[in-house]
Amino acid sequence: MEQSLLITYLLAIPLIGSLLLIFINKKNEQLIKYFGIAVSLLAFVVSLIIYFGFNDQSGEFQFIHKFDWVKDLNISYHVGADGLSIILILLTTFLTPLTLLSSWNSIKRNLKEFIFFMLILELGMLGVFVSLDMFLFYVFWEAMLIPLYFISGIWGGERKIYASIKFFIYTMAGSLLMLVAIIWLIVYSSNLLGGFTSNLLDLYKTGPTIDTTIQGFLFLAFALSFSIKVPLFPFHTWLPDAHVEAPTAGSVILAGVLLKMGTYGFLRFNLPLFPQASIDYAIPISILAVIGIIYGALVAMVQTDMKKLVAYSSVSHLGFVMLGIFALNQEAVQGSMIQMINHGLSTGALFLLVGMIYERTHTRKISDYGGIAKLVPFFSFALLFTSLSSIGLPGLNGFVGEFLILTGAFKSTVLDSWWFAAFSATGVIFAAVYLLWMYKKIVFGEVTNPNLNSLTDLNRREKLVLAPIFVFIIWIGIYPGTFLKITDKTSENIIRLVTSPQNQLPVENVDVP
Repeated sequence: MEQSLLITYLLAIPLIGSLLLIFINKKNEQLIKYFGIAVSLLAFVVSLIIYFGFNDQSGEFQFIHKFDWVKDLNISYHVGADGLSIILILLTTFLTPLTLLSSWNSIKRNLKEFIFFMLILELGMLGVFVSLDMFLFYVFWEAMLIPLYFISGIWGGERKIYASIKFFIYTMAGSLLMLVAIIWLIVYSSNLLGGFTSNLLDLYKTGPTIDTTIQGFLFLAFALSFSIKVPLFPFHTWLPDAHVEAPTAGSVILAGVLLKMGTYGFLRFNLPLFPQASIDYAIPISILAVIGIIYGALVAMVQTDMKKLVAYSSVSHLGFVMLGIFALNQEAVQGSMIQMINHGLSTGALFLLVGMIYERTHTRKISDYGGIAKLVPFFSFALLFTSLSSIGLPGLNGFVGEFLILTGAFKSTVLDSWWFAAFSATGVIFAAVYLLWMYKKIVFGEVTNPNLNSLTDLNRREKLVLAPIFVFIIWIGIYPGTFLKITDKTSENIIRLVTSPQNQLPVENVDVP
């Protein structure tokens, strides 16, 4: 298999799979289920081939495939991957088949359409993480909204239309401003490069040379779009509704992958394209990140709905990722990268567990539970294990990312204050409060709801869904080097691009990463 075509093959798998799915009779539901999982597993296999073929000693983009798309405007189909892309590709292709397997019995109507939209959504997410052309990136960025809108709007809860439209409007508003910034950047760069181009690697040369005032405006235009997707406080208000009303599969993919598109955007675009603006806005954004960490945790404490509690925990945990990014040193940036994976695993597993218990009881109210430890011992163990992972217990994955982020924030010369790390650390304590409180209410005490007496424990399929996630939670917690080495050179390059004096040199003297 030719290496330069691997990413194109990866993108082609969900695309071709979704098109072939159209020709399967919708009444043949078993075949549709197996076909969807088979396609997503094939994508995962190709992502593993990409992972094992990746040279982690090189900071360059690899597996590059490029050909003209709109030749007159020099717009290309241009894809490639570095360490940051690799870990997010793996996360996407890992969670998608597990999510489809978890929905085996929960999707009762329009199954064929559901699998179709899930595969198209996987295509859009992967496209975002591998695009090296600004217009190609924007196409994938907007395209993935369509399947998620339908997944939430058709298979969601009672207020699904409201939540779907709110999510769509929020994201579109920020994205349109980013489109204006993309066009401005490309037109400006064409004067320096001698021709119109949307090639990201060429724009890396010219972005840092832009006047600092204009850099600031462009930085904010990109940042607004990415902040909504993260979501960074105070742009988070769409998230709880989207999570609560989405089906379990939608919630898992939303928390596990889609929120990472925002933090990915900051690392891929804002920092290397606008280094001076990144330094100038590091403290304001870090303040918002710290507020988000504390606010998200405090609001999670008072939730009565399990799904909404986990949703607000995402606001808190993604605040750590944003703090690490704008601490602007390698420890913190690498911590942010690994924390993206950690959040995808831990919060994804929490949403899976909430969905599994909801299928049995049809209630997410914490007060409707109590004393289920003897009734569902494996579920009780799984919920505790996942909660401890999300809290950041040493030996599990969450600890690694949070430790690196807090260490980097404490040492940061850009933030220049240990208060950022100190206030952020309270988020770890608050996480223990709201997650262990929820666990105690649900699992221990007297059975208050007689309908729970017939509750059944997790079946073989549900255990199969959770087992791979638990393996990686332990793996990252005990031996994080497997994953940190993938991002080592990439994080080093990003920090170099932001902090190196060469960013002030003429265009021809600036190296492409």
